[in-house]
Amino acid sequence: MNINHYIDELETLVNVDCGTQTVSGVAQVAGTLAGLWRQEGWHVTEVDLGDAVGPGLLVTNQPQATHYDVLLVGHLDTVFPVGTVAERPLKRDYTCLYGPGVSDMKSGLLNILWAMRGLSAADKNRLSIAVAMNPDEETGSVHSEAWLGGLARNARVVLVCEAARADGSLVKARKGLAGYQLTFKGVAAHAGNDPDKGRSAITALAKAVLAINALADPARGTTLNMGVVKGGSASNVVADHATAELDLRYWQNSEYDRVHAQLETLCEQGFLDGVTTTLRRLNYKPAMAVSGETASLMMLVEKAGAAEKVPVSWQAVGGGSDANHIAALGIPTLDGFGPVGAGFHSPAEWLDIASIEPRIRLLKRVVSML
Repeated sequence: MNINHYIDELETLVNVDCGTQTVSGVAQVAGTLAGLWRQEGWHVTEVDLGDAVGPGLLVTNQPQATHYDVLLVGHLDTVFPVGTVAERPLKRDYTCLYGPGVSDMKSGLLNILWAMRGLSAADKNRLSIAVAMNPDEETGSVHSEAWLGGLARNARVVLVCEAARADGSLVKARKGLAGYQLTFKGVAAHAGNDPDKGRSAITALAKAVLAINALADPARGTTLNMGVVKGGSASNVVADHATAELDLRYWQNSEYDRVHAQLETLCEQGFLDGVTTTLRRLNYKPAMAVSGETASLMMLVEKAGAAEKVPVSWQAVGGGSDANHIAALGIPTLDGFGPVGAGFHSPAEWLDIASIEPRIRLLKRVVSML
C-alpha cells in the first residue's frame, strides 16, 4: 500500500475539530468520507439523526440488501473542543502519528475503507457488506443507538473498528458503563449570622460521595467515580445548590441492576435533612460479554491472523464502545480492528504507523473468510 497516500487521507480527517457537539465539524468529516467511498463505487446514504448531532453514514456494496453478512462500525466524532486542531494538528515522527482522534478513531474509519478497497471483486459480489459511521459515540451514542441496533439485527456478525490496544490485542469484551448527574437542593443562609438556618447542598454532596463509593465491588470489577463536582456561590453562604457527575463501570450487567437500584434508593432517602437529591441517568452501555457465537468468530479471526502472519491476541477492557450495545442484542461482535494506538482522549494520543498495513490486511482477510 501507499502509506503516504493513507496518511494524506488521514490528515483530512484528523485536522477537523469534530467533537460530538461540533456538529459542523462532524458533518465535514462525514462529507469527506462519503466522497472517498463514492469514488470506490459504493452506495452512500447520509442519515439524519437530529439537530443535536451530525449525520450518520451508511455505506453498502448492495444497496437493496435487507441482510448483511458483516456490519463494520466506527464513529465520526472525538472528545476534543474547537481549537484543538489549531494547537496540535496531525504530526508524525519515525514510528508514530499524533493528533486529536488519530487512533480514536479516524484511522479505524480509514482502515475500513482501505480494507474494502483491497477486497476482491468476487468477495464483493458474494457478500453483502454494510459500514455504519455514527456521530455521537463519545457521548454514549444516545442519538444513534437505535439506528445502529436496527442495522446490527440484520447482520450475521459485527466488527467494530476502534483502535487495537497498545500491545496489538483486539477486544473481546468491554465493561458496561452508566453516567449519572446528581443535583442537590438545600437552603441558603449567611454562614456567619444564621448558619443554623441553612441546609448545605455541599455537605449533602460530600456525604453522597462516601455513601456512593461504598457501592463499589472491586472484586467483581464494579467501580464508581464521582468525577465532577460543582456547587455554592460564596464561602460565606451556606450552599443551596450543588451538582455531581458519576461514572459507573461493571463487567456483569447484574451489577448495573444492583448499583442502579441502590443509587435510586439512596437519592430518594437523601443524604442530609433539608436537602433534596435528584438522580438523572445521562448515558448507559451494557457490558459486552463473549457468547458461544462470538467465540466462533474469534476463532475465524485467529485463522485470518495466521494466514496474514498478523499475531492475534485478545483483551477485555474497561472502556465502552458501540460494541457494548450491539453485543447485548445477541449479535456476534468483536472490536479493536483499527491500527494499534493509545493515549485516547488526551494530547498524548498516538498511532503506530507500522501497524496500519497489517491491520488492513487482517480486516480484509476476516471479511473474505465470512
